Amino acid sequence: MSDFTSGFWNWYVALITIASIAGCAILLWSQSRFRVKVGKDGQPEKTTGHVWDEDLTELNTPMPRWWMGLFYLTILFGVGYLVLYPGLGSYAGKLGWASTGAYKAELKKAESDYGPLFARYASQDLKAVAADPQARAIGERMFLNYCAQCHGSDARGNKGYPNLTDSDWLHGGEPDTIKQTIMAGRIGQMPPMGATLGSDKDIEAVAHYVRSLSGLTADPVKVAFGKPKFMACAACHGAKGEGNPMLGAPNLADKVWLYGGSADTVMETIRKGRSNTMPAFGEFLGEPKVHVLAAYVWSLSNPTVDTVVENKVAAK
Repeated sequence: MSDFTSGFWNWYVALITIASIAGCAILLWSQSRFRVKVGKDGQPEKTTGHVWDEDLTELNTPMPRWWMGLFYLTILFGVGYLVLYPGLGSYAGKLGWASTGAYKAELKKAESDYGPLFARYASQDLKAVAADPQARAIGERMFLNYCAQCHGSDARGNKGYPNLTDSDWLHGGEPDTIKQTIMAGRIGQMPPMGATLGSDKDIEAVAHYVRSLSGLTADPVKVAFGKPKFMACAACHGAKGEGNPMLGAPNLADKVWLYGGSADTVMETIRKGRSNTMPAFGEFLGEPKVHVLAAYVWSLSNPTVDTVVENKVAAK
């Protein structure tokens, strides 16, 4: 509530809050002054005299005094809370408490508790960290917190999000490369080639040629016609369509498709291009944590790490 861009909203929230509490107090006070009417016989009247639909009678039963006392206490508590803590617009409260302060305190405590552990792993080779069961367990929890939203809890990805459990990597699958990807992020850009290739028939022919590189069903005539036109794509993907990790250009001959390999999907990619962003986590997590996370991600596509761990355990 301290992020208002106009002083008006500060007063708007504060006045509504105060008016609401005051309204509750006035309503309670008005009800506490209510007295049960006494009949001619000197006894309290049990009804207000209002009757509907012949037999629906409104009873004369005021609120119990103990309940009204509790209501007064809640109003006093609310006033005291707003004096001590934030709640009235941008007023910070007498205690100066803020959720950001509590969050920073928790981070500081976590850094004090777990910082030495991450620092120890940061000094080790990534493959050695990947072979450590405790480090892998920590990396898995971080992956589920920060990466599973896009890559899935099983790390097998989804349309537009890479599968991290196979051996297909746009920028390379070495541990240091994976760490760099997590630290700095990546921006994938496939430019639209529709205008370059020409007509829809030309785009369709290139799409069939691209599908043929992976051994998928393709029209031989269109493949022959599309092969020379594919040279417009060879600058990034190579003459044989095997990709270029330096550019992040995917291998088109390995049957792995980020957006799908149907003829219509490939034509859409050629015609309109693709744009993808992998966010950077270096500043948010810090290098020691990214080191452990990168080791875990690398282990997903290198199942032999499991065998190494099992052999070490068996040797003990």
